[in-house]
Amino acid sequence: MTLGSLALTLLPIAVILVMLVVFRKPADISGIVGWIAIAVICCLFFKTSVEVILRSTAAGFIRSFSVSLIVAASLLQMAFMERTGALKRVIIFIKTIASENRAVQIMIINIGFGTVMVSVGATPVSILPPILVAMGYSTYVAIALPAIGYDSLCTYALLGAPIVVFVDIANSFLGKGNEISLHEAGMVFFMFLPVVSSMIGLCMLWIVGRWQGLKEGWLPCLITGAVIGVVSFFSNQYDNLVVLTGILCGVAVIVVMAGYLKMRGGKLIDKSRLSVEDRAYEKEYSLLKALTPWLLLIAIILALNLPQNTFNYLYRELKLPIAGLCADGKPLDTRALWQAYTWIFASTLLSALFLRPTGKQVKETFAVWLKRAPRPVFSAAIFFAIGEVMNMSGYDMAAGKFAVPSMVKVLADTSAQVFHSAYGGVVAFIGLFGGFITGSEASTVAMFGKYTLTTAKNLNMPVAGLLILTAGLAFGGGLASVISPAKLQNAAASIDKLGEEAKVIRIALVFSLLLTAVTSVFVLVLLGAKGLL
Repeated sequence: MTLGSLALTLLPIAVILVMLVVFRKPADISGIVGWIAIAVICCLFFKTSVEVILRSTAAGFIRSFSVSLIVAASLLQMAFMERTGALKRVIIFIKTIASENRAVQIMIINIGFGTVMVSVGATPVSILPPILVAMGYSTYVAIALPAIGYDSLCTYALLGAPIVVFVDIANSFLGKGNEISLHEAGMVFFMFLPVVSSMIGLCMLWIVGRWQGLKEGWLPCLITGAVIGVVSFFSNQYDNLVVLTGILCGVAVIVVMAGYLKMRGGKLIDKSRLSVEDRAYEKEYSLLKALTPWLLLIAIILALNLPQNTFNYLYRELKLPIAGLCADGKPLDTRALWQAYTWIFASTLLSALFLRPTGKQVKETFAVWLKRAPRPVFSAAIFFAIGEVMNMSGYDMAAGKFAVPSMVKVLADTSAQVFHSAYGGVVAFIGLFGGFITGSEASTVAMFGKYTLTTAKNLNMPVAGLLILTAGLAFGGGLASVISPAKLQNAAASIDKLGEEAKVIRIALVFSLLLTAVTSVFVLVLLGAKGLL
């Protein structure tokens, strides 16, 4: 390895960062420019053929389906709920929750409900800001809280898409006979949740009320972290429950916080804040009817995952692979009948039987979807493609091996040489950087997962070490949500306060660095406990 190859490897990543930060271009445009830079460098300096680059790009797009198609499906569902009035009814209900106890309200709405929403494919940064403003929170708080509330459980967003992506990448890396299961990965990832969740809760309390907020809300916050820890420990014991962790944790937080509020003599539902228009709509539109798309989705996902035989068949046997595309000849498992995107589309279609949309509403739904979906869907896919090209750079199809070390190997070899066993202390910050660039934890794992695994292998770590390091990477990527320009702008736009996000990002950056530092320390503690430092 030379300094030149390292500089060339880092150059496309630097190009993406400059596009995002200096030129303030959106993620999809920055991703295209980054892909072009990587493709040119691979051709000119890493002896990579155009065919390998194109095959790797196509493979990356297909690997992204567990994220990109979920984004497409969830945006369609949200547009449908919005146009049929279902979303409005849900928002009216949320306004009434725990208005007398801000700490409990924050835990229920931003961690509990926010986590459930992001787990089934909804977008808290779009839905929650208008609700929080209507409940009396400042615009600053209304932008910040939805962006940070679900961060600890980003690994289980989109029905576990990030952890599924990681397991697929890890198994491709480890090879046949050494595969890990969802359960094995989940039992490492879950250990981070109580710590990170409690820290996130404390950060939210500080944002809302500074020291007074911490004084009044520390107990509900710690209870919330403990509940998430207990539930995730149970759900990650079983392969078929791992992808349900976000839903189960979110629901558990809501239930426990409701019980806590009742024990303190508080009122869970308070309709005094509703306007006359809200009250009229509440009577006109059933809440159960409004929740139909999400209830159907959860019911379908439970039906497919709870019975072990059904899960085994759809996940382990009916992989529906695409063969002959990857440059190295390996098939791409799609698991299309198990993946959440299939059933988000299905639940949206089935919910039409209950929501009974008019022809105009259906037409408007697709118009809104076609306006909103293409760019975020492409953004999710392009970073998977970039990661795949980096992984396969230097590969010679005729020889069936790498002619020169790939970009990923160059980065991994350098990291191992520079950091040695201290790599665990920086891996979460690499994840934070990846999350800032790509905008999602799953894309961070896709782009930097193999690099982290290769570095761990260079450090002679066993599988347990690989899992701990990659969990640190993933959690760092999830914590980047609160400093993601796209997400903060989305939150600001939802309350017509574009520009206000600039104020949020300053304090958000401090919190993200603090939380990432805590995650890094926890990675080192876990590695030390395993005797791997």
